[in-house]
Amino acid sequence: MSAPVRILVVDDEPPIRKLLRAAFGSQGYDVIEAATGAEARRRLAEKPAPDLVILDLGLPDVQGHELLREWREAGDSTPVIVLSSRTDEAGIVAALELGADDYVTKPFSAAELLARIKVALRHRLQAQGERPVFLLGDLSVDLVNRIIRLKGEEVKLTPREYDILRVMIQYAGRALTHSFLIRQVWGSEVDVQNLRVHIRQLRQKIETDPDQPRFVLTETGVGYRLKAPER
Repeated sequence: MSAPVRILVVDDEPPIRKLLRAAFGSQGYDVIEAATGAEARRRLAEKPAPDLVILDLGLPDVQGHELLREWREAGDSTPVIVLSSRTDEAGIVAALELGADDYVTKPFSAAELLARIKVALRHRLQAQGERPVFLLGDLSVDLVNRIIRLKGEEVKLTPREYDILRVMIQYAGRALTHSFLIRQVWGSEVDVQNLRVHIRQLRQKIETDPDQPRFVLTETGVGYRLKAPER
């Protein structure tokens, strides 16, 4: 029998740790806790190591951003989902740029956080290679032959639109910042408005209703997220 997934919850608020302990425990996860950055450092070094970290950015001793920087610079690739206040868009962007896998704003629903955890864990398992065919609802993308179909009908994308879609497929379900997408697709800094134009054009081709997108979702003040497949 395989060991349960081990989740480290780093938050200085006891009610939130209690809520997450109950929610994660009901799903069979093994939950460990840390109320400070110093304790989080010790917990992450334990054996067996956590499989995923839930990280509050506002800790009493060490900022969550500093912990993220330390872990990523040390080569630690443990998925990290950040908890942040609704108004802290700059902090969210900074955390994602430092290597956070996703974020959830407070107040949050346990169901939403559990869904994000599943995506982060699944992405870690898939990180070694792209799937040859990506399926999302009635959208299919053949990554080998670069063929996109919506409801069975082939869709023609420009090279730049395809590159944006390919990167979003690679990180499906995760929030991607504007600057991350620009670096991945253009390789250098371009105006974010350029990215927005291409996203709008992409939506016009792969969304049934571009004004109410089902696939390419906007993360306000942050960037974009491609909806994760159900499986």
